[in-house]
Amino acid sequence: MKRSKKGTGTGIIIFVVLCIFGVVAFGKVRLEDKKNDLSVKMSTLEKQIEEENERSEEIKNLEAYVQTKKYIEKIAREKLGLVYKDEIILKEEDKK
Repeated sequence: MKRSKKGTGTGIIIFVVLCIFGVVAFGKVRLEDKKNDLSVKMSTLEKQIEEENERSEEIKNLEAYVQTKKYIEKIAREKLGLVYKDEIILKEEDKK
């Protein structure tokens, strides 16, 4: 009888160890999946940061251009129809 009890105790210990191993292995798989998901998310966010930095640079360049005399003159001509005193404007007649 003592022998069967000793075998039963060993069997329970082996079962418990295998259960713990299974839980740890399952946890590792879940952590790997989470790591991969976070890695993809991080690369996406880094790409967005790079795009926003480029956009910020474009806005700075546009801001500098808007303050130039050339831009102001262009808008005055296009939107307001202004011309210099010595300029002659030729317009095409409507053909009916």
